[in-house]
Amino acid sequence: MTHTRDLFDLSGRTALVTGGSRGLGLQMARALGELGARLVITARNEGELAQARAALAADGIECHAIAHDLARFERIASLVDEALARLGAIDILVNNAGTIWSAPAEDHSDAGWNKVMRLNSDALFFLTREVARRTMLPRRRGSVLNVASLAGLGGFPPAWKAGYISYNASKAAVIGITKALATEWGAHGIRVNAICPGLFPSAMADDIDPLGRQDAMAATPLQRFGGPDDLKGVTAFLCSDASLYVTGQSLAVDGGMSAAF
Repeated sequence: MTHTRDLFDLSGRTALVTGGSRGLGLQMARALGELGARLVITARNEGELAQARAALAADGIECHAIAHDLARFERIASLVDEALARLGAIDILVNNAGTIWSAPAEDHSDAGWNKVMRLNSDALFFLTREVARRTMLPRRRGSVLNVASLAGLGGFPPAWKAGYISYNASKAAVIGITKALATEWGAHGIRVNAICPGLFPSAMADDIDPLGRQDAMAATPLQRFGGPDDLKGVTAFLCSDASLYVTGQSLAVDGGMSAAF
């Protein structure tokens, strides 16, 4: 029988975190590193990556940084090559990288739709597929954590005045991908789960009409938005042996907003 504390221990494990240079991705990377995982974080901005790596290193977290644009599908294999060269294997994959496009549905451009779907759902699947067939399926082990969104569970309330049809659609796709991969790969020892964050400080949250933000706060039972530690516990749980019997799930981390809706 394993001690409960040891179920969360990630010593000796390795993790690749996309969009790991700031915000939710950096918070999740820090959670894994604090539990002993060796990290590769990736994002497009080299300056932000360097700052994130330095901040993690200052706290004793072993971390490598790789500048990469996941929307360039032809380079995904090379990203995995480089991550494997640094880590040897990938035990944990956190798919956090994403983008948004704001416009009313009737005015939403083809370019905006394609940009959001390309990164938020297409690149997520292509990277997960590459990591699985290169290092998880052969070893019959691995944990994939996808960052979906409360937006993937339904549309935003009208008071928010938020036109995010492509974002809603892409995050709903992430939830579907999560369930499908969990059922297909479960027999191979790979668990696939998702989290659906509510409103955290971000460019998208800042873009919501101020009255909409007030409405969102009023609709959140915990009466606050997400903070700098609010994804760490759920990340630790879903990426560690503490959740060995959990797969195919999409957990809302939203202060209770989805329950209120």
